Amino acid sequence: MDRLPDLALGNVTDLLLDAICIVDTQGNFLYISAAGERIFGYRPEEMIGRNMFNFIHPGDHDRTRNAVTEIMAGQPKPHFENRYVRKDGSTAHIMWSARWSEPHQFRIAVARDITQRKLAESRQAAIYAIADAANILGDLDRLFKRIHQVVDDLLGASDFIVAVCHPETGRLEFPYRARPEPLSPESQARISRLLAEPVIRRGESLLLGAGELRGTAAGPEDNGLAAPIKSPEGTLGALLVLRPAGQLPFGEQDRELLQFVAAQLATAMERKHMLLRLEHMARFDPLTDLPNRALFLDRLQTALKRAHREQGRLALLYLDLDKFKQVNDHYGHLAGDRLLQEVAGRLLGCVRESDTVARLGGDEFVVLLEDMAPPAAVEQVADKIRRALAAPYRLPEAVLHIRPSLGVALYPDHGGTGQELMAHADDAMYRSKKGAAR
Repeated sequence: MDRLPDLALGNVTDLLLDAICIVDTQGNFLYISAAGERIFGYRPEEMIGRNMFNFIHPGDHDRTRNAVTEIMAGQPKPHFENRYVRKDGSTAHIMWSARWSEPHQFRIAVARDITQRKLAESRQAAIYAIADAANILGDLDRLFKRIHQVVDDLLGASDFIVAVCHPETGRLEFPYRARPEPLSPESQARISRLLAEPVIRRGESLLLGAGELRGTAAGPEDNGLAAPIKSPEGTLGALLVLRPAGQLPFGEQDRELLQFVAAQLATAMERKHMLLRLEHMARFDPLTDLPNRALFLDRLQTALKRAHREQGRLALLYLDLDKFKQVNDHYGHLAGDRLLQEVAGRLLGCVRESDTVARLGGDEFVVLLEDMAPPAAVEQVADKIRRALAAPYRLPEAVLHIRPSLGVALYPDHGGTGQELMAHADDAMYRSKKGAAR
């Protein structure tokens, strides 16, 4: 056979899943095969004669121009990637294999739609990033910053706001915003009203067009997209992203991506809250919410190192409640628990915020007073505690009159280590108890 069957080129290229495109020196489409409609969302005749930059995503214009320059200089581009905006407004990720034809003075390229692959990669990257951030103990601010980076990579937003429902009131709070300036009370109120019904109550994502965000932190022509942070127990809050006028408005694909990120964030937030609760339980007394023995000893060691370094002084007060066992025996353990909670509150009211009040167990409490130079000042605090704890306790079960026994240890007078100070204060407390019993 000295020639191929008499088939038109279009009949062959129309069978291909990838699109074949021919572009002139000015970047105008001369030819697009039938697969172009599936990839770009436009019929070939709607694109032929128009410049390719009318369809390329604005964020990829510069890098595409650079690639075109290299191709026209004779350097083939077998794996160049950029984004196109489809007719419906969605984004198509395209991988190109392109070369320049000098005799014909045009570029010929094959376009492959890799949108689903890019979305899968982005989602997988988001899972890894969020899971990695969720493993960092501490406050949620670091987690929100990492989520902001993920959202910026996926959606290219100009602003990113996290709204969280207060666990008791249900009102929205705004712990994180991408921009440095905080939201004004008016902006918070407006955003709360926009998100309340569709996002928080119904758990639906929300596209916000130009004008709907007036009165918030957005510009008058900004577009917005919000997605609920949902857990099995309910909606934890919402993510809100903004794009300024001049950029493409958010579309359905963006909505799905933000919903996916919000779902991953919900899981991370629940896990972080659980870890923080476990950490709190390990370091605080569950009944009084005061530091427990382990946390107190840590703080004592830190205070001693600081006092030694700065040649300062500190005081340790060790106390328990006289005849506390009789309260449990006569009125029950619930009454005893209420009494201990009341004692904890009164102790906190007797000291400074910089001081530490801890419950060691049972009816034993300790108070760490830092930067207390004269012993007379320590004795004033001790007297204040004695008077506060000796006042009547009006519990549902009875009005109780309980007195404390209290011992004091001073650093460095009574010891240079935590163990020495604890032992001295404990001995002083028991001497006080025996003296009161006589």
